Amino acid sequence: MSQAASLAGVKIDRLTLTILGTIVLAVVLPIRGQAAEFYSWFTVAAVFVLFFGYGARLSTEETIAGVKHWRLHLTILACTFVLFPLLGLPMLLLPDGLVSPPVAAGLVYLCLAPSTVQSSINMTSVAGGNVPAAMISATASNVLGVVLTPMLVFALLPATGGGFSWEIATDVFVKLLLPFLAGQLARPVLGEFTAAHRRQLKLLDQAVIVLIVYGAFSEMFASGMWRQLDWRDLLVTLSFTLPLLAFMLWFTWTVSGRLGFPRADRIAIMFCGTKKSLVTGVPIAAVLFPSATVGLLVVPLMIYHQAQILTSSVIAARLAAAEA
Repeated sequence: MSQAASLAGVKIDRLTLTILGTIVLAVVLPIRGQAAEFYSWFTVAAVFVLFFGYGARLSTEETIAGVKHWRLHLTILACTFVLFPLLGLPMLLLPDGLVSPPVAAGLVYLCLAPSTVQSSINMTSVAGGNVPAAMISATASNVLGVVLTPMLVFALLPATGGGFSWEIATDVFVKLLLPFLAGQLARPVLGEFTAAHRRQLKLLDQAVIVLIVYGAFSEMFASGMWRQLDWRDLLVTLSFTLPLLAFMLWFTWTVSGRLGFPRADRIAIMFCGTKKSLVTGVPIAAVLFPSATVGLLVVPLMIYHQAQILTSSVIAARLAAAEA
């Protein structure tokens, strides 16, 4: 079976299924008391390991080589960290009675998160796009997102517990930047190991996300915050995220064509410039926002993540078939 055919049958990715199962577990068996406090520290350590791994896996040589394609990278980064945040600004004006405050903040935060890495590269590859460019741009988005996403949150979401404070800035440095830089310094020693164990490290990344989701939703259900989530929250979230994804897919494909990019580059721009990372976005949210609100806050990101997987799979399959 061809890659295109196999992608056409994609319905839901395993990470999303695992996360949904984890949410059910948090409803039935939320972690409480001293166990919750210990779990919180364990999650902090897991996030440290996650970003250390990001640093250890990023090849300096690949980064330098990829930077030469600066117009493509600048276009993708502008979509991720300029256009997306601008599109999220109207969500700051939603009346309190229409949607719960954590979900409203989550709609904005969705627009501030960095792009995915693995999915962007996979879809670009299947569709016949510029894979090296996708790899560099998606990686750069995640690296820059460690700095830019918190800065955007400080600027746009100060009323949700995500505003600037030296304590939060220290948390960002210690929990995100420091392990990433340490991973970069350790790359000469660990580079071969990370290259040989990419699959296992990807599973570790996903395990950390599941840990964070379980902790966040446990606290949400244990504290009773889940009662703030109702049908209007889901309706508003779907009404925003699905048109947002459709618009960004159209915009990246159309504008990249107007800018004169070849087909392979347009594919990379579309898949890298429209995606939002659950793998990076959830850990950053866990650092920036009060733990009791994270569960509700990442709901829009989770919905957008699943929608982008389904939509990108179909588009990649059709682009691949068109080239066959």
